[in-house]
Amino acid sequence: MTVATKPWFVYLVRAANGALYCGVSDDPQRRFAVHQSGRGARFFNSSPAVALVYVEACAGKGAALSRERTIKRLGKPAKERLVAGWQVAEAL
Repeated sequence: MTVATKPWFVYLVRAANGALYCGVSDDPQRRFAVHQSGRGARFFNSSPAVALVYVEACAGKGAALSRERTIKRLGKPAKERLVAGWQVAEAL
């Protein structure tokens, strides 16, 4: 019997100043609500979270953490391309 792995996600949140925050969670919508409330990451102390702009499903927590490291190494233009591609896919 195989135990189903809990899905994990890597996500990007846009701050009011336009900056992008990358994180992982098993529930990105709930985590975004925590960021909006001013808790969860010091990143949002200077500029509040305004939108969940990218969510990517991963095979598990380890895969999500690995993908998070990869995304954090990207420059802002590459992150913006991820966001733009995800928004197009969501619209379809």
